[in-house]
Amino acid sequence: MAIPAHLTTTPPASPPSAPPARRDFLPFSPPLIGEEEIAEVVDTLRSGWITSGPKTKRFEQDFGGFVGAPTGGALALNSCTAALHTALVTAGIEPGAEVITTPMTFAASVNVIEHVGARPVLVDVEPDTLNIDPARVAAAVTPRTRAVLPVHFAGHPVALDEINEIARAHGLTVIEDAAHALPASYRGRRIGSGTNPAAFSFYATKNLTTGEGGMLTGETAFVERARIVALHGMSRDAWKRYDRGGHWFYEVVLPGFKYNMPDIQAALGLWQLRKLGGFQERRHAVVRAYDDAFGDNDALELPARRVEVEHAWHLYVLRLRPDALTIGRDAFIEELRHRNIGTSVHFIPIHLHPYYRAKYQYRPDSFPIAFGNYERMLSLPLNPRLSDADVTDVIEAVLDVVRRYRR
Repeated sequence: MAIPAHLTTTPPASPPSAPPARRDFLPFSPPLIGEEEIAEVVDTLRSGWITSGPKTKRFEQDFGGFVGAPTGGALALNSCTAALHTALVTAGIEPGAEVITTPMTFAASVNVIEHVGARPVLVDVEPDTLNIDPARVAAAVTPRTRAVLPVHFAGHPVALDEINEIARAHGLTVIEDAAHALPASYRGRRIGSGTNPAAFSFYATKNLTTGEGGMLTGETAFVERARIVALHGMSRDAWKRYDRGGHWFYEVVLPGFKYNMPDIQAALGLWQLRKLGGFQERRHAVVRAYDDAFGDNDALELPARRVEVEHAWHLYVLRLRPDALTIGRDAFIEELRHRNIGTSVHFIPIHLHPYYRAKYQYRPDSFPIAFGNYERMLSLPLNPRLSDADVTDVIEAVLDVVRRYRR
């Protein structure tokens, strides 16, 4: 099967455009690290304890308290991918099982299902939020289905009531991919505060970063089992063995992984968590500016947001209306790049990637809503480092491209 044109690595030809309005390139999403984080990392390096230890424990407690997880219900790991994989193993998802998930996500969400030997069953998304469609989830359940792995796309929570109801009716585990969802809320409750295991990401571009890193939240008993899975299957971690009063003895009770978060990363997270409120205020201000600028433009479709959620605004995904423009998404992105505006695309749907396309015989139109939206979406810069001038530059560049290429 031929590779879709949108997956080629050669950038499309772009019509001549005006000189860039900005003198320097605006990166899509750089991290915002302050002197407090730097000092905390230095303190860690001088402390003599740089792997998982007291700061990791404190970060787990602070994060769990922030999202409202049960006491002891937060486990710091080295990535969101590790959190998802650990959750699947802890939930007992075995080879031959089916796990229902979305094509509109990063590959890690689906790769971990393959890692445990299960089959990822993709179902299409809602046309407004681009989150997994609960009605399609219900239709996809079979006797082999063991779990549902919904992704809170861009920071907009999925329809958890409907998905949880389906799971209860069929005895399924729901594992939430909350990589984008800090600090999102659904019906007044923060993502990560419920009984479902939820996996968060602290990658460099996320709303809170530890460089790399992640967190798994859930019921206390589940997280305690996950803690063993995530560290070699050991009955006692290093902090319990080497701290004053600890004991050297441990047992390996299962073949676990090496997924723990070290104190160096946790040191970053402690301060990033304290600053998250301010980071979110800035993100919301940028979103309001984009909404005001683009809301009345018939060539552009703004991100959806439903009244029952508090959006985390990890991403601002703008969708082009092809009938209004003479250029497509790829050329639009090139035009913005010529104007020194960095963008990205979230995401290339899972079923377009060679591994999944070949293994499961997917076609681009196997999931038409995901594919159709992918063809016209781009993510604009959205991060707390953006100045008012940066935001103005993004807005002016987008509107200039629309003016130049309007039908």
